[in-house]
Amino acid sequence: MTAAGVRTQPGSDYAALSREIRAAGLLRRRYGYYAVRITANLAAFAGAWVAFAFLGDTWWQLFVAALLAVVSAQLAFLGHDAGHKQIFRTRRPNDTIGTVHGGLIGMSYQSWISGHNKHHANPNHEEHDPDLDIPALAFTRGQASLKRGFLRWMAKHQAALFFPLLMLEGLNLHVSGIRAVWRGETKARRLEGALLAAHTLGYLAAVFLVLSPGIAVVFVVVHQALWGVYMGCSFAPNHKGMPTLTGESPDFLRKQVLTSRNIRGGWFTDFLLGGLNYQIEHHLFPNMPRPHLRHAQPIVQRFCAAHGISYSQTGLFRSYREVLRHLHEMGAPLRAAAA
Repeated sequence: MTAAGVRTQPGSDYAALSREIRAAGLLRRRYGYYAVRITANLAAFAGAWVAFAFLGDTWWQLFVAALLAVVSAQLAFLGHDAGHKQIFRTRRPNDTIGTVHGGLIGMSYQSWISGHNKHHANPNHEEHDPDLDIPALAFTRGQASLKRGFLRWMAKHQAALFFPLLMLEGLNLHVSGIRAVWRGETKARRLEGALLAAHTLGYLAAVFLVLSPGIAVVFVVVHQALWGVYMGCSFAPNHKGMPTLTGESPDFLRKQVLTSRNIRGGWFTDFLLGGLNYQIEHHLFPNMPRPHLRHAQPIVQRFCAAHGISYSQTGLFRSYREVLRHLHEMGAPLRAAAA
């Protein structure tokens, strides 16, 4: 069993890469890094709400809403890291961090990470990756051909609708969390139910008690819409527009590398995307602490080149163009049929 939790043959390509990564010390924990990161995020979260209380009933609160959108995404990134056991070696303390962070932003950590782990097991697999099962979008021609009614119209124009749809992602995360708790689809149903209820009641009470109704509604819309766009723009470049799989998949190494896309950039890109810009390395070694991903990147890229494995890496804005181009192409047959 390797550090990524994948059973491999001792002489496999992935086993060889794992030995090189382990020898470089890139799987050791980074407790100091995460202590600073968690403290800074919680301080920013608390500071945003202090600013909210200080400003009172004014349209300047929309800047606070935008700040909260950024902080909410950063808290979600830490929940993601905890879900992959990047912070601590054992499951329980990671789950504690993840559940608390999920509660702060109003989503079910347990149910989200369960679906996310299914994605990691079968990235971009048409039959097994839940991230490809989005009713409003068609990521393959097969999915497009099955759309009917309004969803078929959306699939025709999905490239134009993509970014507007992302504004609903924050709401979707809230609703999905409530649904998971209601249906018992989380291992911590009572705890997460209490956290979600506290978040929802506390958030709405604060907003509508401090702000007049009109400003309050706009504040909520701006906060949730920007958070949704931020989250969607952080995850979408990773796999959308990359090859999709059906039937039997290739070996673990190739399955993870061929379906993933890295985003070039420096420290600001690392911060902006929460380390998800090193998607190939993250998929190969899900429990690798975030600050080590940038050091693993040249090792993995060199290894892939030596073994003739295509390694995709592009700039941030070009990645969005590739995503939109892919969505446009998948909707083309539907537009042609309607012409």
